Amino acid sequence: MAEMMTTDVRAIMDRSPFDVAAVADLREVLNRDPSRYRTLREAVANIKEREKKEKEIKPEVHLRLGVGEVLLGRYNTGLEHLKKAGDVGMASFFRGIALENQQRYDQAATAFAQAAKQGYDSKSAELHRAGALRRAGHSDEAKKILAGLQKLSESSSEYHFQQGCLLAAAGELVEASAEFEKTLGLEKDHNGALFELAYINDLYGNDDLALDYYRRCTDRPPVPLAAWINLGILYEDDMRFREAEQCYRHVLSHEPNHPRARLFVKDCQASKGMYYDEEAERGYTVLKQLHEIPVTDFELSVRSRNCLRKMNIRTLGDLTRTTEAALLSSKNFGETSLSEIKEMMQAKGLRLGMSLEGNERVGHDHRVEQPQEVPPELQAIMNKPIGDLNLSVRARKAMSKLNIQSVGDLIKHSGDELLECKNFGVTSLNEVRDKLTSLSLKLKND
Repeated sequence: MAEMMTTDVRAIMDRSPFDVAAVADLREVLNRDPSRYRTLREAVANIKEREKKEKEIKPEVHLRLGVGEVLLGRYNTGLEHLKKAGDVGMASFFRGIALENQQRYDQAATAFAQAAKQGYDSKSAELHRAGALRRAGHSDEAKKILAGLQKLSESSSEYHFQQGCLLAAAGELVEASAEFEKTLGLEKDHNGALFELAYINDLYGNDDLALDYYRRCTDRPPVPLAAWINLGILYEDDMRFREAEQCYRHVLSHEPNHPRARLFVKDCQASKGMYYDEEAERGYTVLKQLHEIPVTDFELSVRSRNCLRKMNIRTLGDLTRTTEAALLSSKNFGETSLSEIKEMMQAKGLRLGMSLEGNERVGHDHRVEQPQEVPPELQAIMNKPIGDLNLSVRARKAMSKLNIQSVGDLIKHSGDELLECKNFGVTSLNEVRDKLTSLSLKLKND
């Protein structure tokens, strides 16, 4: 059976005429068994090898090669062949698919319009044109096209997909999900619907469902690069760094200079050597609790208590951030008081200045600051929901875990505090700092 399917792929690529029916058969075989994409790669390579003997490659051969390359997700090469395929509807349609995946949406809309005029499955071409226009920011035009194609609602998976995308763009995610489910009801492996459902579940924190949809999406090229990025982030959240790195390398194989993928690969390589030390974490929790013990809980001399109060030292944690020299510089604080303080800390396994040595994880400084009057303009910025910053998926997840709801909540945290959140690395920290800089704000201690 497997061999018959292998023959089918090669035979379809060599079929004459290579028309709408041939491409439909090719997609059906590929959807039935995604491993056949390997055979498609071989078929494309075989055609190229055959054509080396010819002085000039015919437009019809360029068409076969262009369609094959686009289905494999190799858009640049596909576009080169499709430009030489002549003014035929299939070439224009697959040019549109390639351009849309390269985020060249206006050009993609033009290509789909040409495909419809040239007689290539005009309804499908118009539906794809609506999608390209929507992504180019022309939602009203997209709605008009879909309104004229409403009769397709009973039979077209692409119609429901485009309706779902319009709803998602308007923020109506529940209604959009229902449309994407209808899409999969008509075409269970519709790549776009799989990605959108994965993304929506990702936003809502349904990681298991999101993983399943992203995996199904990435099984069938052409795969949106964002699907590989988001799947990689979910793998990282699950501490599966090798699989995450493979996802980012898929992106780099198509776009070698993709900035986020390059940075995330480095993060993965650094994280592969990390592990979670449960004993160390328990030790940190105990240490944090020790740091929060008020100095008033101890029987200190009046002189020592007065000096500590004047220096605004309230807890043992404050003392771990204070040196002997700093204490001795305080008026009336002498060697006797210093010995008393050191003895008290030693009884708890602590010492003066230990947090300044950089070897201990310390808790937050809980000293109360005097409230300051905030100008109305600044208060409005502080009240902005964190969603308004349009952060990446990884950064948004960290905000959720830290219960950061607004810009005001965010600037109460330092960079070090954010970096303590799992899978929030330097890349995400720089992203957050850039967003705050655009608002003329900074993180705590920056």
